Amino acid sequence: MIETLLGALEVDPRVRAAAAAAAPWLLRRDAHRTAVHARVLRAFLDEGIAESDLAGTTGYGYDDAARERYESLLARVFRAERVLARLAIVSGTHAIVAGLDALVAPGATLVAANGAPYDTLRHAIVTAPHSLVSRGVRYVEVPRAPDGGTEAAALRATLRAEQPALLFVQRSRGYAARRSLDIDAIAAIVAAVREAHPATVVFVDNCYGELVEEREPLEAGADVIAGSLIKNVGGGLVPGGAYVAGRADLLERIAARVFAPGIGAGLGPTLGFGRALVQGLFYAPLVVGESLRGLEFAAALFAELGFAVDPCAGAARTDIVQSIRLGAPAQLIAFARGLQRAMPLNARFAPEPGPVPGYVDPVIMSSGSFVNGATLELSCDAPLRPPFEVYLQGGVTAEHAALGAILAADAVLRSDPP
Repeated sequence: MIETLLGALEVDPRVRAAAAAAAPWLLRRDAHRTAVHARVLRAFLDEGIAESDLAGTTGYGYDDAARERYESLLARVFRAERVLARLAIVSGTHAIVAGLDALVAPGATLVAANGAPYDTLRHAIVTAPHSLVSRGVRYVEVPRAPDGGTEAAALRATLRAEQPALLFVQRSRGYAARRSLDIDAIAAIVAAVREAHPATVVFVDNCYGELVEEREPLEAGADVIAGSLIKNVGGGLVPGGAYVAGRADLLERIAARVFAPGIGAGLGPTLGFGRALVQGLFYAPLVVGESLRGLEFAAALFAELGFAVDPCAGAARTDIVQSIRLGAPAQLIAFARGLQRAMPLNARFAPEPGPVPGYVDPVIMSSGSFVNGATLELSCDAPLRPPFEVYLQGGVTAEHAALGAILAADAVLRSDPP
């Protein structure tokens, strides 16, 4: 299998041997995938969409059938009372910040449940011009436990002391040396909130996690979730957008913030992309499953080569991000350049570290996606800071993710020591 995949490509013999040892992970089928796929199939059967629903609108987007049916589909998949999924919400961060801004009034308290959120979101909350803190929101972080999980006792104490309007939970590791949270861990956080301060809204950043586990955070008791449409639920087809889902009363407040009070969710054209939105969701369980198989291979490959990986091959996964600890800036750069060689677009380019808005440290990225920024497609991000981890994401086919991982590993082994 590996020889067929590589063909005439020259690869370090150590990498070839490690890839051969890791190859069985490409053939593994996770039993949970059937349950996830069935959830989406049932949503389509229950929704009963007609082809005429997909045409969509332009302009203001009044009575856009494609939008209405797509949001109804997502509501069925997420078990949400209501969904706001729009091309006009351009990213997961946009969706999250709009939600936080709508639900946390000046003078109220926002608590991050599991340490600092990912860099760009924390910047938007705390340090950026016009941040939530700058307009009077009080912000508190509960430190993570030594094992990277949520510190339950500290969380309960903070909830009782602060009585926050909203508790923010980040499901994915983001681009930091931290644990991704599974649905059971999110359920435990929700239980702590309901015990200590029931009025607190639980808001979960669901990016990278959709359709990975058999349950979604709303089923664990969360009030609101948010994420990007060009990640998991986009299936590799959706050209842009993001969503917020959850309790209807909270979604009404968020819609008023995103658009305008009195107008709320009543407008928003799909601009002819209704078919891509709906078809992308239909394919999403398959593509997420492919991504997970590719990441299992990558984890096994780099573990064979002696690198620390999280999660390990065979461990439970709750998102489409694989952490690989490379240990030095030169190896991060080599990894990104090796991965870039496998990209369907821009493979001839050599990534360089540089400044990224919201990050203190330089960041190197590798991507050649058909949808700009779509991390369901194969990509990596690596802030140049200790412990010098790279975060490998996505892969719409397992074989593509495997090839990218092999070329990245080859570049790392060939790189000069720091």
